Amino acid sequence: MKTVSVKPADVKKHWTIVDASGKTLGRLATEVARVLRGKHKADFAPHIDGGDYVVVVNAGKVKMSGVKMTDKFYYNHTGYVGGIKAIAARDLLATKPERVVETAIKGMLPKSKLGRKICGNLHVYAGAEHPHKAQNPVAMPTR
Repeated sequence: MKTVSVKPADVKKHWTIVDASGKTLGRLATEVARVLRGKHKADFAPHIDGGDYVVVVNAGKVKMSGVKMTDKFYYNHTGYVGGIKAIAARDLLATKPERVVETAIKGMLPKSKLGRKICGNLHVYAGAEHPHKAQNPVAMPTR
C-alpha cells in the first residue's frame, strides 16, 4: 500500500457561505475554522492550504454567551509607550462586527505563514449582502 499525500495543485477549493445571525460566536468560529483549514475533507494534509473559501454574512447579529458582551475586551497596541487600547465586545460589535468574527476565527487557526495564508480565504460581512454571488457559494452544512 502507498500513502498518498495531496499536493497543492490537486486541491479543489469550493465557496461556502455561513449565516451568523443568532449563532454563538465560539461555536460559529470553530466550524468556520474547520472548513477554512480543510479538516472536513478526506484528503486533509496539515501542511497545505486545502480548505475552502468561506463567506460569513450577518456578522453583526452574532451572539455571545454569559456576560462576554460587557466583560470581554479586545486589545491593540499603538506601538508607543503606554499605547494599549481596549474596547468592550459590545462596543466593537456595534462599530466593527466583522473584526469580532475575524478575530475569533483567526485565533483558531495555526500561528504561522500557513495560518496567515488561510485567513485570506475568509470573507466576513456585517450585513446580508456580499460581492461573491458569482462564485455560487453553497451553504455550510451544520454539524
